[in-house]
Amino acid sequence: MIILGIDPGLARVGYGVIAVEEAESFRPGAPPADPPRQRLLDCGMIRTDPGRSDGERMVEIAADLRILVRRWKPDLAAVEKFFFYRSSTTIAVVQARGVVMMTLARFGIPVVEYPPMQIKLALAGHGHAEKDDVLSAVMRELDLEHPPRPDDAADALAVALTGWFQR
Repeated sequence: MIILGIDPGLARVGYGVIAVEEAESFRPGAPPADPPRQRLLDCGMIRTDPGRSDGERMVEIAADLRILVRRWKPDLAAVEKFFFYRSSTTIAVVQARGVVMMTLARFGIPVVEYPPMQIKLALAGHGHAEKDDVLSAVMRELDLEHPPRPDDAADALAVALTGWFQR
């Protein structure tokens, strides 16, 4: 199974792609199956040009996301739910998230959504975990020697892993 994790934003959209290799199904007399293994396929960030209009930036997000979807053909997308707070960028981020959701829907990809506290709970064991705790869990679960960069990509990998753990 391939899972695409998305950390939405207007200036930066973090993405992370993981593969989950499930153990073979149970066969009588066979030894116990190994637990599923997650591995990193790709991660990074879609950056938009701050000199362009919001509409043009959303077109960039949709175009780059289409490339990712065509390349990796995910079976599931996990998207971070927007956590509302007072900020001058709130509406633009929500609109960019809408572009992400629309693009995924056009490809018929099932989408699951998680708020930040649920992602922290799934990876670090409590909903008020620090960013470093979540990053450590991402590194452990994906057997990484170095933290994924940039931070938006690491966050998207956390969302993808949550999609797997909460399936």
